Amino acid sequence: MRGNAMDLAVGVVVGGAFGKIVTSLVNDVLLPPLGLILGRVDFSNLFLVLGAGSFQTLAEAKKAGVPVLAYGAFLSSILDFVIIAFSIFLILRWLEKLRWLPSLAVPADELPPTRSEKLLEEIRDEIRGRGRS
Repeated sequence: MRGNAMDLAVGVVVGGAFGKIVTSLVNDVLLPPLGLILGRVDFSNLFLVLGAGSFQTLAEAKKAGVPVLAYGAFLSSILDFVIIAFSIFLILRWLEKLRWLPSLAVPADELPPTRSEKLLEEIRDEIRGRGRS
């Protein structure tokens, strides 16, 4: 059990670091060129003011205490999630191909019967045997 706890701890630390790397990739590498292509859009500064007033930046609106819908940050988080989820998917497929993980799609006919299934088969066979005599 200690080995599993240690594996989990290492996974959490590495996952947290990987999350920071992906966030930096999205915010510092992917979104600036995409914003340039879309007409000099700054994704970190995309927002809708839900209250009264007009503000040039998200920081100004937050400083004024006006409720805002910061959809640029939300789009950035969605892109983070998609990259991380796709990376995990690829890693799991790679580990499965290397046979480090058991197959995630084992056909039901290849699994051995459980104790309950064996007991039910015995009961069925006993009932069938009584009906024939």
